[in-house]
Formats: sequence, structure tokens, C-alpha cells
Amino acid sequence: MEILLVLLGVVMIGFVVLPFLRRGRGGITQVPAGHPDAADPAGYGFALEEELDVRMPGPDQDLVDVLDLVQRTQDYRGAQQLLAGTDATSELRWQRVQAFAGAASLELAARPGGAGEAPGGQWLRVWRAEVPKDAGGAAVHAEFLVQQAWRTATPGTDEFRIIMEEAKAACGQAALLAPGDPVPYIVELSVARGLAYERKDFEQVWLKILDRAPAHMGAHLAALHYWCEKWHGSRELAYSFAEAAAARAPQGSLLAAMPLFAVFEHLPEVNLVSGFYRSEVVTKAVHGALHAVHAARPDDPMAAHVRHLLVFFLVRGERWAEAMTQLTHIDGHVGALPWTLSPDPAAEFAVYRALAVAGYEANGGSPATLPH
Repeated sequence: MEILLVLLGVVMIGFVVLPFLRRGRGGITQVPAGHPDAADPAGYGFALEEELDVRMPGPDQDLVDVLDLVQRTQDYRGAQQLLAGTDATSELRWQRVQAFAGAASLELAARPGGAGEAPGGQWLRVWRAEVPKDAGGAAVHAEFLVQQAWRTATPGTDEFRIIMEEAKAACGQAALLAPGDPVPYIVELSVARGLAYERKDFEQVWLKILDRAPAHMGAHLAALHYWCEKWHGSRELAYSFAEAAAARAPQGSLLAAMPLFAVFEHLPEVNLVSGFYRSEVVTKAVHGALHAVHAARPDDPMAAHVRHLLVFFLVRGERWAEAMTQLTHIDGHVGALPWTLSPDPAAEFAVYRALAVAGYEANGGSPATLPH
């Protein structure tokens, strides 16, 4: 049996180990009993890798339709109308602002302009120029600048600071246009992280968000980054922030899953501890997240974020059946942690999905036994 496991490990090196080493968050050290190459995700109705949507964590057909229209016609008005009709304090509005900003940023990266060619994302510039007092356009512009800073410049450089200072000013303008909207302040949380706000200044921004949307999951995830060890806090501060959010979470709120995100943000670069993903800290955080998605509304747009991270931990903990259950809810979309940290989110997700299928089948599972 030991020889068989060694042989399986050798065969899987190219398929499994290298992608995880490339990610730099510690590799899977144990190989499931089944081989992912022998597993067929399509047998479970899962999407082909090339069909996976990297733009969003879960389905939002209205957003997809409008994004396609805006990018095809370069007319911003569909985006303007969609945001105007989306509740300002909802998770959905925040996700849509991120999506529009990301689309404009990626367009600009693909077509920077010059030599008589208009730069990509021109529709956002026109939106801001033609309707400067539109709150939706102002929020998208602020988020666009934040994404540009992280995507095109290195933190700590003059270029990064210049873009972030511009983003900070844009957040202020967006906040003035929509006094009750938490989104401009949520965008500013990323600015605060990039510009290394003093804690008292960060907390002033955070209090403004709590006044407007105290249970906003997206805001809590953005704030968590600031408190992490790799930015301006520590493991203890990040865990404390996440656990406090979970403790005060209203019934049905996904804030109960915050500790799992704190654990993820502090994973060791190289994990040499056998059974780490079955440890008490990880197990407790996973159980909290599982309870959160079970209790949440089926249409909660943040549930997909939690389910994606659960797939990551459940696969690493070799909890194959539970991982497969989460996959039935989110398959088809990969625009969420942890996949978005990879240069190829769809490929990263597909590796974990194949491992889940292989492990599930090696333990007697099949498409017929998987509940949907």
C-alpha cells in the first residue's frame, strides 16, 4: 500500500504539486486515494475549465448582461441604470461596483491606447465626464483607481502612492454624492491599507461603515486585510476582529464565517505540520463557515465567497463529500478567494475540483450519490 501511495505521489507531481508551489501558500502534502486525472468532473454536471467565469464568485445574470452590453457598445448607461436600481447598502451593490471597476481596469490593461487607438475602459471616463454627480459612476471610478494601483504599481513606490491619493480623493467625492452609501468608505479601506493609515484614521472610516451597514460582509473582509500580520496588524488582531464579527453576527448572517478568512490570511507559506488542516483552529473555523452558509439566505450574494473558501479548506482537510456539496452550489464561477490569487484562477479551481472528485469517488462516491 505504501509503494502504491509513493507511485501515485510521483505521478501527481506535475499535476498537483507544482501549481500549489507556484501559489506560495503551502502545498498539499498528502495525495488523495484517487487520481484526479481519472476523475471526470463533467460527470457531475460541472462546467469545463474554459467555461468557468472568472469575473464573479457566483451568478448575477443582470450584471453579466449589463457588463456584456457595456463592453460591446462602450455605452455606460446600462451600468448606471443597474447601480441606480441596486440597494446602496446591499452586498450586491458592492460586488457590482467591483465588477464594473474591474472590467474597466482589465480593458485598459488589454488596450492601453496610443498610436491613434483609444484606451480600453473609455466608457468609464465618459460616464464620469457626462454625469459627474452620478453616485454610481463616482463609486466605480474610485474602485477603478484602487484596482489600478494594486495592479500596475508596487506598494511603497511614488507611483503607487500617487494613484492611491487620487483614489482617496475619489472616495471623498463619491461619499459626498451619496451620504448614506457605505461603498465609498469600503473602497477607502483598501486605500487605508495601501497608504498605511494610522489606526485611529482607519477606525474613523470603519465607524462610518458601521453607521451605514453594520453587518456588511464585504466591508468586514476588506477591513480584515488591514488587521492582518502582513499589513498593519498581527495574527492576534486579525483573529480578534474576525471572532468579534462572528460573535455579534445577526441570525442568518455570513459574518459567522469571518474566522475562516482570518485563518486563510495567516496560512504558513510552507506547511510542515501533518494534519494542520484538521487542527482545532481550522476545524472550528470551517464548522463556523459551514453553519453560516447553511443558515444564510439562499440568495445571499456573499454565500459564494464563503463556499469557495470552504472548498479550499475541505479539500485540504480531505473532507471530500463536504467539498463536493459546496461545489454543487458554486461551480461555474471562480471570481473569489482563494482562486483569484492565482495567475490562472480557473486552472487553480479546476485542480481542487478534480481532487475533490477523485477523493469522493475513492471513498465510494458517484454522481448518483451526490445530493444536489
